[in-house]
Amino acid sequence: MIIEVLIKAVLAFIVLFSVLSFAGLHAWIERKQSAVMQDRIGANRASIFGFTLLGLFHPIADAIKLFMKEDFIPEGANKVLHTLAPCLSLVFAFAAFASIPFGDVLRIGGREITLQIANINVGLLYVLAMMSMGVYGVVLAGFSSNSNYAFLGGLRAASQMLSYEIAMGVSLIGLIMVYGTVDLQEIVRRQGEFRLFGLQAWGILTQPLAFFIFLTAGIAETKRIPFDMPEGESEIVGYFVEYSGMKFGMYMFADFIETILIACLTTTLFFGGWQVPFMHAPAAYSLGFALLQVLSFVVKVVFFAWLFMTIRWTLPRFRYDQLLSLGWKAMFPLSLANILVTALILLIRR
Repeated sequence: MIIEVLIKAVLAFIVLFSVLSFAGLHAWIERKQSAVMQDRIGANRASIFGFTLLGLFHPIADAIKLFMKEDFIPEGANKVLHTLAPCLSLVFAFAAFASIPFGDVLRIGGREITLQIANINVGLLYVLAMMSMGVYGVVLAGFSSNSNYAFLGGLRAASQMLSYEIAMGVSLIGLIMVYGTVDLQEIVRRQGEFRLFGLQAWGILTQPLAFFIFLTAGIAETKRIPFDMPEGESEIVGYFVEYSGMKFGMYMFADFIETILIACLTTTLFFGGWQVPFMHAPAAYSLGFALLQVLSFVVKVVFFAWLFMTIRWTLPRFRYDQLLSLGWKAMFPLSLANILVTALILLIRR
């Protein structure tokens, strides 16, 4: 029992360290990718002993700046809620990674190690629950700041996140119907076991419409361009307008972590997760094959993180009425239609 707890603690540390590192690197990648797309150099000023390393020191400079800035709380604000709000956004974003499977099973010395922090049999529901709890961090930020602008930004963010969470959740029902489980590990395994036209039946093949709905809703959940109405500083004032220092940094960091989370979920649900394309899993997993699975998962996640940034620097911002119309009048009806079509196909096949 103690050994299992230690193994899970080590896995949790590895996942937490990896997510934190990737989120920090995400800021640099976003600067450099936007520079390439806009035909400019990008971040290249921060240096150590004259070395810039393509701007890699900029995330370090950002962290130092955020830690050194004054922690400002507006007069009349609720100090407890003002401090708690960014913590909630960050904690629930991290907690969602507990049930993300980044590999199958590693067998060492007769012991099986599931490459997943918490093997929850309702893992998909758990992740959706953690994502929905993130709304509280946004609402409390707007409510506790004693600012009408922050309050308006909080209301925008809450209505946007709730609207697209519904479309996201409904779009996944068809996927659950196909694979017959809400266990994320089992969903990944069945994407490798089933065959469709001789190929591994990944979710993108069995539920193509659900994939596009989920991807769109996921980008809206992260509140990033083209869905950044709650925090579009160039046009409106966001819910974190009264935050400074590392509290503001926590919200910025939470956005990057949520982006990574959506990339992990898209990989897990629609692109086979840790499944290696065109390769069958052996009966006994070795360390080498487990590392290959983890590498396959990471490559897919990095691809979707790149795709989200490409979309961010390509599409213009929607108007708020367009955003809500897209969620309620297009994506929600399409997700319901997807359930009906999936049910009919499954019924015919039986």
